[in-house]
Amino acid sequence: MFLSTSRTRKLHEPRNVWHSSWWSLKFIVFIVSVLVPFFFPPALIQLYGEVARVGAGIFLLLQLVSVIQFISWWNKYWMPDEKMKQICSLGLFTSTIFYIASFCGIGLMYFLYVPKLRCVLNIFFISWTLILLIVMMVVSLHSKVNRGLLSSGIMASYVVFLCWSAIRSEPATEKCCAQKQGSGTSDWITILSFLIAICAVVMATFSTGIDSQSFQFRKDEAKEEDDIPYKYGFFHIIFSLGAMYFAMLFISWNLNNSATKWSMDVGWTSTWVKIINEWLAASIYLWTLISPVVRQTKVRNHEEAVQANGSAIP
Repeated sequence: MFLSTSRTRKLHEPRNVWHSSWWSLKFIVFIVSVLVPFFFPPALIQLYGEVARVGAGIFLLLQLVSVIQFISWWNKYWMPDEKMKQICSLGLFTSTIFYIASFCGIGLMYFLYVPKLRCVLNIFFISWTLILLIVMMVVSLHSKVNRGLLSSGIMASYVVFLCWSAIRSEPATEKCCAQKQGSGTSDWITILSFLIAICAVVMATFSTGIDSQSFQFRKDEAKEEDDIPYKYGFFHIIFSLGAMYFAMLFISWNLNNSATKWSMDVGWTSTWVKIINEWLAASIYLWTLISPVVRQTKVRNHEEAVQANGSAIP
């Protein structure tokens, strides 16, 4: 799909019709693509697994950028304005809800996943997440940044979710893992978290694939009426990377792992991938807050240096 749609520019092109319709033929192609890999040699599957591991990591990074772009848009839409007092109050209420949910999530994780003081790793994960929440809140409220609480509140909830997902991926044999009980309740929680993960990844894939503008270095190109609404090639590349991410979820990022019942996305590799993803998300978000201030300072220093050099010339 990428090769056949990557150079599409206008809506009247045949490749646009191929991208947007021909569902019967694409369904046949899909069925064939599902059945053919059963006849591939194991070495080829192993090679794809190595490629998929890298592609899944790239997907996580692109997903982070897309999520942060969406949060920034949401925050700008509800920025304080005298003519939009109702929207501002709604933004304040929403940010409060997000922060309450975030801190409640932190407390719940302490309660569920730190049954003993010997659970040092879980204490570190949760405590560091709490520190990230406070740092994001302080930076966003700083007088030089002044981004408000909405964007940091949404990001705080996202970071807490990533931390919870990481701890949930710890092996069930661990003493600090709340899902080690072989009860039906744990099975239902696993199924529910799996469905939530499916929906989240599908939504992230759609939004990231359509949001190609966030990954362009030049954004001043004028669009015409007959231009395609988004980059089709980028859309299909994101879906291929999303498929690689799903492949890693099913095998817990371990190519030598044999999946057992309710063990999807369970293992120390999955845990550390999600924790690193959480730290990267917080780091990228903090950089988006700080970078305008840093650039403004550099520009001001450059202008002052130019003025000083100009005044020094006789």
